[in-house]
Amino acid sequence: MIRNRRPKQDDTAIMELIQTQLVPLSHMSKQDIDQVIKEIPFRLSRGFSLVSSSTYESDLFGFIHFMMHGNLLYIDMMAVSPKQQRKNHGRELLLKAEQFGISRGCKKSKVMVDEGNHKGVLFYKKSGYELIRYMDIGRCYEMGKNLEIY
Repeated sequence: MIRNRRPKQDDTAIMELIQTQLVPLSHMSKQDIDQVIKEIPFRLSRGFSLVSSSTYESDLFGFIHFMMHGNLLYIDMMAVSPKQQRKNHGRELLLKAEQFGISRGCKKSKVMVDEGNHKGVLFYKKSGYELIRYMDIGRCYEMGKNLEIY
């Protein structure tokens, strides 16, 4: 099931997914990563987060965090535990985030995928995202999707 994030219950598991699934793909220095990790609670408070769990009360095994800027839906972070990958949990989370954005007037969606995250690039391509450009500064791919076709 997909539900809204409950900070007291979910944030420890979200941080664990960030540390194990997202940080290893980053090309930032350890110092920069440490700074980003410190900022995660603030980032989570600024946007919207949905989580995947077996039941309403059970621990999560995936999450997506997103923000909206005007008519742009920005996918900030998404991760699913390795044991739950390839079971459509990521696709369901992304679809719910896109539907939420559309309901609030978003026309486009954007995500940044780290350079070495080949599975992430393939996942977003299969989800209808197109490569917009490679960004040398962040060593990542900017990918986007037009949400108006829904």
